Amino acid sequence: MLARERQSFIADLVRERGAVRVSELTRELDVSDMTVRRDLDRLARLGILDKVHGGATVPGRTSTDEPGFERKSDRERVEKDAIASLASSLVRPGYAVGLSAGTTTWTLAHQLVDVPRITVVTNSVRIATVFYQQPRGDQTIILTGGVRTPSDALVGPVAVAALRSRNLDLVFMGVHGMDEQTGFSSPNLLEAETGRALAHAGRRLAVVADHTKWGVIGLSTIADLDDADVVVTDEGLHEDAMHILRDRVGDVLVAALDATPEDSDRRPRELPAP
Repeated sequence: MLARERQSFIADLVRERGAVRVSELTRELDVSDMTVRRDLDRLARLGILDKVHGGATVPGRTSTDEPGFERKSDRERVEKDAIASLASSLVRPGYAVGLSAGTTTWTLAHQLVDVPRITVVTNSVRIATVFYQQPRGDQTIILTGGVRTPSDALVGPVAVAALRSRNLDLVFMGVHGMDEQTGFSSPNLLEAETGRALAHAGRRLAVVADHTKWGVIGLSTIADLDDADVVVTDEGLHEDAMHILRDRVGDVLVAALDATPEDSDRRPRELPAP
């Protein structure tokens, strides 16, 4: 493969996955570390990607980058729908459920509005609104107070205090990034602190994250990979990342997207473990 073809392949992979590691590229391209690093150097000079320790990410993605809710809600919408549909199968009538703020958990909330007798604890006004707009007399919705972030999370001491006294059956956590070394992370220090309090309130922790979150590192870690009982993701997650998650997490559920004659109408299914 010529250098130009190799670099085009790397650029496409970074755009698709959000981040790649040098070790992954050497295996996929069957070239040396030095060759990959030279390719990354050239692509970084062109502004096509950002080099980071051990790999590369999409340009402009820093540990403190915090997109707003509207901007994030337009990303990977099909994947989020599939993940939410699969994650909803973990909830049983009568559960006390925690939902962190985020667009994937907001999508999941729409799947839970018809589950009877559940109690939902959340630090997201948008998630609480989903339930209030379709009220059920047998559901209880608890919204923490707190300071609002650009991603529409309520965070800070008030939110943390409200969560520390809760005892939940299952917590669903949306994350900014997930990485082998840094775990599940957020670009916002207060949001990470609130996320930790919510995670500790649950008997089980389920992280819902699409494939583009892999290799992304936020400023503050919410939880280690080992802390998650379940990760619900989509089939776009590449093989190396899948192996890491299956080794570190209690259970990994993968939502696949089956194309129908109309590309806009795709349905999730759970893939069997390899």
